[in-house]
Amino acid sequence: MSTNKGSTNKGSAQDGSTGDGSTDGGFAGNEPYCISGELASSLSVYHDFVQQILEKLQELGWDDKTLFGVHMALEESISNAIRHGNREDPKKKVQVECQLSATRFWVKVCDEGEGYEPDAVPDCRSQENLEVPGGRGLALIRAYMTSVKHSECGCCVMMEKLLEVGGSQPSDGAGE
Repeated sequence: MSTNKGSTNKGSAQDGSTGDGSTDGGFAGNEPYCISGELASSLSVYHDFVQQILEKLQELGWDDKTLFGVHMALEESISNAIRHGNREDPKKKVQVECQLSATRFWVKVCDEGEGYEPDAVPDCRSQENLEVPGGRGLALIRAYMTSVKHSECGCCVMMEKLLEVGGSQPSDGAGE
């Protein structure tokens, strides 16, 4: 696990972009605080890593309600990578890259699995799927993040939560 302020981690673009298509990285002149880690494919090992991210966001002034949503989305994305992507194979790792600022949280979570098609995950809100297990984590991620994108191979998810200037939240708090 590594942390740094204002520098570029391995795998990030050198032009200040996040590699997600935005040109300014969304940090509007504020250098992001970067945290990255390689996590074992075990559901018991990532909690301290997540806590470190949440503590830094709290230091940056993020409110408890917003931190709850970030926490849920981060936990779901990492646990999905471990359980569904890597199938808890101890030989496989989950890579996590985060960029944090007072107004933006961006994370990329990648596993070593075969990938999946997000649109093929059943909508857990549909009447016919209410009692079907699965899909709830992805629904939570989409609800709490401002944007959610998946890599073409289906092995990585990139999520972003943007705060409006002044720390106020979007009116519905929902994603896409």
